Amino acid sequence: MRFLRYISTTQIACDHMSTGSLATDYSPAKKPWSVCLDDRFGLAHQMQNKQCRLYSLGLGSEDTHFEVSMANNGCEVHRFDPSVKSAHILESQHLWYHRLSIDWRDPHPAVAAQKPHSNTRKLGTILNEFGHHKIDVLKADLESAEWKVLENLILENVLEQIGQLIFEIHLHWPGFEVSGSDSNVVRFWYSLLKELELKDFRLFHSYKDLSKPQLFLKRDIFNASSCYTLSWVNTRWK
Repeated sequence: MRFLRYISTTQIACDHMSTGSLATDYSPAKKPWSVCLDDRFGLAHQMQNKQCRLYSLGLGSEDTHFEVSMANNGCEVHRFDPSVKSAHILESQHLWYHRLSIDWRDPHPAVAAQKPHSNTRKLGTILNEFGHHKIDVLKADLESAEWKVLENLILENVLEQIGQLIFEIHLHWPGFEVSGSDSNVVRFWYSLLKELELKDFRLFHSYKDLSKPQLFLKRDIFNASSCYTLSWVNTRWK
C-alpha cells in the first residue's frame, strides 16, 4: 500500500500539462501520455523552436495519437516498434518509425555476429548509433519490460540525456527477469523510482488505469490497478 501511495502522489506541480494531445480533438478514451509544458522545464520552448525530440518505445501498440500530435507540434518523433514493416520509415515530415525494440541489454556478440541486423538494442546504444545526445521526452509502453529497461537507463547514466519520462508501469506480476518474494519485488521497483528522485526527476502526473484488473502481484487489491502511467520531469534539464 505504501508503494501504491508513492506512485499516486505527485512530487512537483505542473501548471501547463498536455494530456494525450496538444490539439482539440483529444478523446478521453486515449491514454493520458502527459508532458509538462511549464516554461521552467524548457519543453514548450524546444517545441516552438522545432528543436524537440521524442523517443517512443512500444510493443505493437496501435495507438499513435500522442506521437502524431507531438510531431504536428514541432517535435522530431522516433517510434521504436519491432512490428513495423521496414527498418526505417519516415511517416510524415517529423515522424519516424524504426523496426527496433529497446531492451535492457544488447545482443550477445555471438548472436550479433550471426544476425548483424538484429533489431534489439539498449537505448544508450541507439542514441550513439543515431548520433542523438538528448531526448526531450521518452515515452515507454513496454508491457512489463519497463522495469529492467529503467534499471538499465539508471545503471548506464542515460537518464541525464532525458528531459521528461512517461512510463506505463505494470504491477500484476514482477516483470521480465524480475523475481523473488513479493516484498523483494516491490523493494526493487521502489528502489528504481527512488533512483529517479536522486537524479532529480520529479513525478508530476500519475494516472491509474481503471479499465485494467485491480491486481497487484497477482493479488486482487481494491482501488488499485495493474497499470499506471507515470510522468516525471528532469528538474536539472537544460
